[in-house]
Amino acid sequence: MSVLKEFREFAVKGNVVDLAVGVIIGAAFGKIVASLVGDIVMPMIGVAIGGFDFKSLAFQFRDAKIAYGNFVQNVLDFVIIAASIFLAVKAINRMKRAEPPTAPPAPRQEQLLEEIRDLLKKSTS
Repeated sequence: MSVLKEFREFAVKGNVVDLAVGVIIGAAFGKIVASLVGDIVMPMIGVAIGGFDFKSLAFQFRDAKIAYGNFVQNVLDFVIIAASIFLAVKAINRMKRAEPPTAPPAPRQEQLLEEIRDLLKKSTS
């Protein structure tokens, strides 16, 4: 029975739930960025370099076909995806910093008491 209790405590801890949400959102964001790269960015790069497709790059080595073009394509995809994520995280961090926490103003009664204290200090000096 203690194993079930331990598992339940582990599964409902805030960190585990936060991690699960992060993984799910990350997967969804990954699909968006993959579509951005595959459907928008790479076709524009292909047009810019004369309609060249990296995936077609390959050479034959004895009986093996070495498709290094797929590797080049995946490296480019990674660089574009990493840059997109970097810019998204940077924008989120900038938004967080844009709202500095402000201390609530002191109640009027406290302000009056502070003024009285300061006046009493001046008169005794």
